[in-house]
Amino acid sequence: MWTVSQLAQDLAAGKTTSRKLVETALERIADPKGEGARAFLKIYADSARAEADHADALRRAGGVRSPVDGLPVAVKDLYDVAGDVTRAGSKVLALHAEADAPAVARLRAAGAILVGRTNMVEFAFGGLGLNPHYGTPRGPWDRRSGRIPGGSSSGAGVAQADGMCAMALGSDTRGSVRIPAALCGVTGWKPTAARVPREGAFPLSYTLDSVGPLANSVACCAAYDAILAGEPSAPLADLPPRLLRLVVPKSSLLDDLHERVGRAFARALEALAKSGAKVEEIDAPVFTRAQQLFRNGGLAGAESWHVHRGRRERFGEMDPRVAQRLALGETFSAADYIELQRERAATIREADALVAPYDAMLYPTVAVIPPTIAEVSATDAAYFDWNLKVLRNTGIANALDGCAATIPCHRPGEAPVGLTIAGVGGSDRRTLAVAAAVQAVVEPWR
Repeated sequence: MWTVSQLAQDLAAGKTTSRKLVETALERIADPKGEGARAFLKIYADSARAEADHADALRRAGGVRSPVDGLPVAVKDLYDVAGDVTRAGSKVLALHAEADAPAVARLRAAGAILVGRTNMVEFAFGGLGLNPHYGTPRGPWDRRSGRIPGGSSSGAGVAQADGMCAMALGSDTRGSVRIPAALCGVTGWKPTAARVPREGAFPLSYTLDSVGPLANSVACCAAYDAILAGEPSAPLADLPPRLLRLVVPKSSLLDDLHERVGRAFARALEALAKSGAKVEEIDAPVFTRAQQLFRNGGLAGAESWHVHRGRRERFGEMDPRVAQRLALGETFSAADYIELQRERAATIREADALVAPYDAMLYPTVAVIPPTIAEVSATDAAYFDWNLKVLRNTGIANALDGCAATIPCHRPGEAPVGLTIAGVGGSDRRTLAVAAAVQAVVEPWR
């Protein structure tokens, strides 16, 4: 399992090279028995090899640009890469990029090596991970049955889980980093929306979109988060579990949990309590009411209609389930939009005040284990029902403009279950430090 810390140590000690890491990533992507052909929409093999050789030459000369220098990474298909075409998982979009998106540029400046563009739900509008145009990568658990990878950063989740990169850059509007991270058994991080520049990332929602990594640990996510946010690289604060005050908000976030999800979540809470952390449950109806911020498509529905209304004549060429949701925004009035923004601001104030005494919130990332691709795509009714199930919990952090990590909390071999560690907006580095402390308790083998 690739981690930033271990790979940096191995590179420094001469146990490996950037070229070897890139070749390993490319071999895993190209493996005909794997999911690389569905997880990636484009591979940058030649440029990745050249950049790896440059990173190795710099290192031999004593130059190391950052903790992720020379590590292979992948980016979601909605990010601009200079000289390439951004399609956002669609057949109707082909935007020629003259410059890298700021997030991509910052990764390159830090020495990260781009190996390819990952598959996604068309226009990032869905939580299941399906893409009828380019195929749907199968999630890593029970692959023979063909389980969903989660979306919309579907290829990112599978690429990260299958070791095709050291980090996969996703985007998160209602859970699109954290859902695939949870359902693919890796770690994911959604920052406060304004923390990382979103220019050069094809938008779903101007208000809710955020830029975050999927990786193999919270510490890995934190290393990339600092780079993406334009901050100096620095280790997270080392927080002893006995100093943590954690809260479980009793609300719809805990309703209708799959038995395996409920069991894994309870085990995680028990482990934290035994470690000395203070874990408290409080009534939090505001989190249930916050679900209403997504009614009638919510802000994403209205804003995505603005993005796509000029393509109305091409909706028939899109995934019909995506096109159906885009069309909902046509009837969203300006007054509705203003009312929803004001309601959101009031809800954020109420929720932030409720959890202010605590270091972070804990709840299951996704209420269900991954269903099969066949099951969720059988009918429109099945699709939309499952889509709402997987989006329910993750959307809260976006609605409340917070930040949130998801870590695996299932036992090896079990169905993947994610545990969310969430903080209020602007508490990103503190929340990452808390999440790292929680991961050390819940996943001591990491």
